Amino acid sequence: MSGINQLVKVTLRNPLNKTDYLDYYIVPDDTQLARDWISALETILQNKNLLEKNFCFMGFPKTARTLEYLCQELNSAVFQINMFNTTRVWESNGLKSYVIEDYFTPDNVRFGSEYPIAIGGSDVNQLGLDIKHGVMNRLHNYFEHLQGTVENLSPYYKLADYDTKYAIRQLNIICHEIENLVLSQRKLVTAPRWQRPSQITTFLHADRYPLTDEHRQGFVSNGYDRQFGHVYMHWAQIGKTLFEVFRDEHAPKLDKATCDAITQLQYYSGEFDIEWAMDVTYGGTYPWHDQEQDQFRSWLTENGLDYLDPKLSLGYLPIGKVDIIRSFGTDDSQTVWDILSNYLDIYAIEVNGIKAVFDYCWSDAKYKEQQIDMMRPGYDYSSSRG
Repeated sequence: MSGINQLVKVTLRNPLNKTDYLDYYIVPDDTQLARDWISALETILQNKNLLEKNFCFMGFPKTARTLEYLCQELNSAVFQINMFNTTRVWESNGLKSYVIEDYFTPDNVRFGSEYPIAIGGSDVNQLGLDIKHGVMNRLHNYFEHLQGTVENLSPYYKLADYDTKYAIRQLNIICHEIENLVLSQRKLVTAPRWQRPSQITTFLHADRYPLTDEHRQGFVSNGYDRQFGHVYMHWAQIGKTLFEVFRDEHAPKLDKATCDAITQLQYYSGEFDIEWAMDVTYGGTYPWHDQEQDQFRSWLTENGLDYLDPKLSLGYLPIGKVDIIRSFGTDDSQTVWDILSNYLDIYAIEVNGIKAVFDYCWSDAKYKEQQIDMMRPGYDYSSSRG
């Protein structure tokens, strides 16, 4: 098993200038989980697993992927879906022609406001503060109708060609990216300290390993604390957590059906998340966090659960910290955010002499073709399920 001999070096790249790079460094914690994470990350880098660059950087209000760009990408996806209708594949298989009549612009996905602010290096005098939920809900309905679910794929999706499958997926991805961007830009105006930038670093087909009792002690020592520049184990499975049930369903009485739907974390991997936002910790600056955590703990107790039980997976598992000063020359969060905003593309990751380069980016001329090639096995599988 690998020891922690070196820092984890992450190289970011300016997506609009492929010769402009920025390195930052992660110092792994001196824990068994961090050592096992490093070993799993080494395996990912050795195996050349593809880095998932969708939803990698979230909560950054200043980004080269502007709202104008995202709307253009949506319109390209809609055009592809509508053009596929001309092949009459869907009609010849007994399906109705599916035409999307929406055309997306910044003005029709968010409300305008009088607040001038600099976004992406230019003054935008009509920055919208609020998303138009009706438009975005309609967009998501298009995706659900055309894609279906993992268990029950839509016949439209099964019959679609590669380009159209890619376009259908784009409806969902860009819908959520627009919602996240508009919310981030709203916070930049209304509550600058409450911007919540983060980095979610996941890989296609990353190996997962069982969490041990020793690993789980991190839940007890850290709980739901999140700190600027700290690195946490990525939640490498799907399913709803106890905290999500408490918060989203307004602290219901737990019954068997609810408990069966709740998932405690069972696995770790070489994937990781970085909190770039301001600290939110128990006993820290924000009393509302303490109040929420106290209410959550009381709710657990009322339902016969012990909030100190590590098997309940309550919180986040810390695995390291970014060396902020070495990486950015400052520990001022706003300055770090401004620097990062120009480099929202992971180019390479290196640890213990093992390096993988991820030389593909949304700004590449052939990015769409590269993504379709990556997804081709899944596209073929979905077609065969028809």
